[in-house]
Amino acid sequence: MSAGSLLGELDGVGRDRARGGFSRHAFDPAERDLREWFIERALRLGLDVETDRNGNMWAWWGAQGPDAVVTGSHLDSVPGGGAFDGPLGVVSALDAVESLQAKGFTPAKPFAVVVFAEEEGGRFGVPCLGSRLLTGSIDADKARGLRDPDGVTLAEAASQAGLAPEWFGADPDLLGKIGRFVELHVEQGRGLIDLGSPVAVGSTVIAHGRWRFSFGGQGNHAGATLMGDRHDPMLPAASVIAAARRAASATGDGRATVGRLVPTPGGTNVIASTVDLWLDARVPGSGRTPALVAEITEAAREAAEAEGCSVTVSEESYSDTVTFDAALRDELKTRLGDVPELPTGAGHDAGILAAYVPSGMLYVRNPTGISHAPEEFAEAADVDHGVRALADVLEHLST
Repeated sequence: MSAGSLLGELDGVGRDRARGGFSRHAFDPAERDLREWFIERALRLGLDVETDRNGNMWAWWGAQGPDAVVTGSHLDSVPGGGAFDGPLGVVSALDAVESLQAKGFTPAKPFAVVVFAEEEGGRFGVPCLGSRLLTGSIDADKARGLRDPDGVTLAEAASQAGLAPEWFGADPDLLGKIGRFVELHVEQGRGLIDLGSPVAVGSTVIAHGRWRFSFGGQGNHAGATLMGDRHDPMLPAASVIAAARRAASATGDGRATVGRLVPTPGGTNVIASTVDLWLDARVPGSGRTPALVAEITEAAREAAEAEGCSVTVSEESYSDTVTFDAALRDELKTRLGDVPELPTGAGHDAGILAAYVPSGMLYVRNPTGISHAPEEFAEAADVDHGVRALADVLEHLST
């Protein structure tokens, strides 16, 4: 079955009628349905499926062992996300396995398709959570205590999904089995449109992170409190949004986004007592992203002081610039006929694994250039091209 047909099987899962697109988050009903779908599809291909201690799913083709060739991606989404971000890499991997089996190929090395948990951080706030736990790049106790917007902890959600969160944490034995990792992903930008190519090989991931700004003020009555008597945390929060835009624009190539803001108590006729907002910041080059955040933080402190409010800033996640394994990158390019290289401003599980095992990425053209939104897309012909490219490199790497 083609990758496009497999994607079609997922179309009814996690539809977000309010936002448009899909909302599929770690261990929620939609994501659990997708997990069941993956298990059923992998078993149909004769793969052996297991869930690791951190909630990542592995479908092994043959016996497990060292120097394994691993491919895959994730099935969760951002709130109201598109159909391709994550699932394309999973369905393309399954389709590649099916096409290799159809031609009678058997891998000479251990081989697995992996689905990483909570890549987007859409529920618990930390991106690439499954791969971070696997590698030990996030503290397990910190991870267990992460809370979703309803106050449910990751540990509670994992337990409800049948996992044992007390076992969360670095898994050096499993990590040590990975010889090389290749992740296919829809492009999140318009590089391949401009290059006129259906696929590309990843080169780097821009340094990026998320920071929480918490402003404290005085809740009060919207009608009875004179303007001069207010300590309204919404004002410094608004200043941060504007400061982020100015500071990132001044760098020339930086990106800073406030996509989530939560006032408490949230009433229309109530001056907020607290406002939390989350800043996503990304700048090419090591050290430049923290410098951008420092500039925005200083603006936040000045605005809070002017309004008689408090502010605290906490880093929720940060990944420095990732350069994918040069030897693997060149091997992929040679195998695929010298396709173009692309940097990306988007984070991926391959970017987490790259610090521990040789990792690479393949991108499939997105004709809209839009991602993390319902308009995200890939043409069927390009999806098929991506599957053929992935199958080709997997066959080469596992021979």
